[in-house]
Amino acid sequence: MALAAWCWIAKAKLQQQRIALLARFLSGYSIEKNIETVTQGYLRAVGEGEPGRRDQVLNLLRAKEQDLCRQVSQLATAFAAADATATRVSKLPIWLPFAPALAASFDMREALQVHARGICRAIEGETASSPKDRAFAISAELLLMQHTCHWFCRSKSVASARMLSRHRTSYEQLAAAVLPQTRSEYLGLVSLTRRA
Repeated sequence: MALAAWCWIAKAKLQQQRIALLARFLSGYSIEKNIETVTQGYLRAVGEGEPGRRDQVLNLLRAKEQDLCRQVSQLATAFAAADATATRVSKLPIWLPFAPALAASFDMREALQVHARGICRAIEGETASSPKDRAFAISAELLLMQHTCHWFCRSKSVASARMLSRHRTSYEQLAAAVLPQTRSEYLGLVSLTRRA
């Protein structure tokens, strides 16, 4: 009983520290607000029956997309200065004491770099075959970054449950939906087993 209580207290304390750390770095940016604006705009554009109107909505989002690329890149650069011991994340699906100190962990600083590159590639890239495909790729990149942030603050299973509840999207669907280069870099970083 005492061990269970200690684990619960240790978990709550670590989660509070991680939330505070990430919030401190995010506080200077409007990333979350811009993500909401862009994703809602994409949903509106996809719902437009008239192609001209859809393109108009998507064109209005370009400035927000560029702002997201810039801010996420700046966040990744700023977060790189965080203490390495505070940025280790357990690759295990549930929280276990001392798990981030073990070999089965990844560095959130590296994960944010992967996300920044992926988001900017999706925003700046011309590889999408249609505006709808481009919006889908950007949305996937943004949602995967949100998943990683929740994973950092809580655990992988909590982040996955939250993503499924809020967006009806599983972690596996998100990982499959991002750009191939992002998927390769990301899964190479966060997977329990090494990828070839």
